[in-house]
Amino acid sequence: MSSPNLHPMLNVAVKAARAAGAIINRAALDVEAVRISQKQVNDFVTEVDHASEKVIIETLLGAYPGHGILAEESGTEYGARDSEFVWIIDPLDGTTNFIHGFPVYCVSIALSVRGKIEQAVVYDPSRNDLFTATKGRGAYMNERRIRVSKRTRLNECLISTGFPFRTGDNFKQYLAIMADMMPRMAGLRRPGAAALDLAYVAAGFTDGFFETGLNPWDVAAGSLLVTEAGGLIGNFTGEPEFLEQRECLAGAPRIYGQLVPLLAKYSKFANVDDKLRASDRVRAVSASTKSTPAEASVDLYARSTVTDLTAAPLDGSAETPAAAPAAPAAPRKLTRIKRETPAEGDASAK
Repeated sequence: MSSPNLHPMLNVAVKAARAAGAIINRAALDVEAVRISQKQVNDFVTEVDHASEKVIIETLLGAYPGHGILAEESGTEYGARDSEFVWIIDPLDGTTNFIHGFPVYCVSIALSVRGKIEQAVVYDPSRNDLFTATKGRGAYMNERRIRVSKRTRLNECLISTGFPFRTGDNFKQYLAIMADMMPRMAGLRRPGAAALDLAYVAAGFTDGFFETGLNPWDVAAGSLLVTEAGGLIGNFTGEPEFLEQRECLAGAPRIYGQLVPLLAKYSKFANVDDKLRASDRVRAVSASTKSTPAEASVDLYARSTVTDLTAAPLDGSAETPAAAPAAPAAPRKLTRIKRETPAEGDASAK
C-alpha cells in the first residue's frame, strides 16, 4: 500500500521491498528446503535471493522502464545502461543469517541520481520494520521520524561491525582493530547485515558502525538513512566518498569524530606514517596471541588496554592518559608447615 506522504519513486521502492519481503517470509517458514549455492568461501546465494531480486526489478522497471539497475546477483544485466537514474539493490542482505534461521536480514533498495543517493528503503521482513528516506526530507522507521543517538562519550556506546569472512581478508588487522576498539566502548556487535546495521545507527539503536569489504548495494540505502537522521558516514579516514571504496564508517557526529582517529591508520587511504603505525600494532597484537608457554598466561584484552593508546583515550575525552608504570611483582614467600602425628586415641585424629 502506497503512502501519500512519500515521494512517488520511494513509494514504488517500498512496494518492491514488501513484495520481496513476502517471498523471504514464505521461504523462512521452511528454510531447510531452500536451495543454496556458494559464490565463494562463506559467501552464499539462495533461490530466495534470486526470486526476491526478480520481483524487485520487475516492480521498479514496470514503473520506470528507462531507469538503470545495479543488483547484487544480476549486476547491470537489466535496465538502461546509460540512465542517470540507477536503482541499487540487495535483495537479501544477510543471506548467511537467513539460511541458518537467524532472523537478522533485510531488503535494501536505493536510487542513485547522477551518482548521489536520493531515495532509500531498508525493509526487515521478519519484524516488519520499514526504514525509508528521501534526500532532504528526513529518515523514518514505520512512518515515524528517527534520529541518530545523542550519546557523546565513546565508552557509553554500542558499536556494530562486520567480521572478515572471505579468503584474503586481513584477519590479523581486524584483531588489532578490535583490540583498539573494544576497551573503549560499552559493546561491540556483529549482527551480520550491513544495511540493517546502518538503519539501526539512523534509528539510534546503535551509536556507530564500521566494516570493510562492502559493496555499493550493501551500504547505498543505509547511507542515506544515516545522513537524513543527522549522522555522518564516510570511509575510515572520514572522507565522504566511500560508496565504491569498500570501507565504511558511520555514526552520530560526536561519536564519528572519535572513531575516525581510531580507524584512520587501518584505512587503505592512510598516509605512510599511519600505515607503519598500523603494521606495528598488528604485529604487537598478533604476537600477544601466540600460544607459547611464556605467553599463554598473557591476557590479550588486558594488554590491549595499556598498549598504544595514543590514538584516543578510553573515555573519549580529549586528553590521553599516560600509562602507569607496572608495579614490580612482590616476591613469593614459601613456608614449610610441620605436621605432627596425633597420639593414638586422640579425638582430633578422627
